Amino acid sequence: MSWKINGIDFVLEPTSFRWLTRNSYGEDGWGHLVYVAPREFELKWDLLSPTGANQLQNFFNAIGSTGTAVVEIPQYAAPTYVFYAYTGCVVHEPTWGSYFAQNYSDCTLLITNIHT
Repeated sequence: MSWKINGIDFVLEPTSFRWLTRNSYGEDGWGHLVYVAPREFELKWDLLSPTGANQLQNFFNAIGSTGTAVVEIPQYAAPTYVFYAYTGCVVHEPTWGSYFAQNYSDCTLLITNIHT
């Protein structure tokens, strides 16, 4: 499998990626931490071609602030590097830094509402 959003392969694989740490909302009556259920996943590209940047923007534009996506990313806490399709995910608008050598630098795509 490969990196996909709604069945469409990424033009370029990310330079780095990570599952973000969930915040706790305190403790329950038994002293156990209470976490929000959905997780977040961050993808980064050091340099991304205009075609790749356009693809990321199109992923966001396709669902905007009203829809969800099926995202295929490495499975959370899996013992091996396997991809898994998570449904109902929210794709945030991508961000990027300056334009350098005909590429965008420091590109980031955040995916939220991931239920593992």
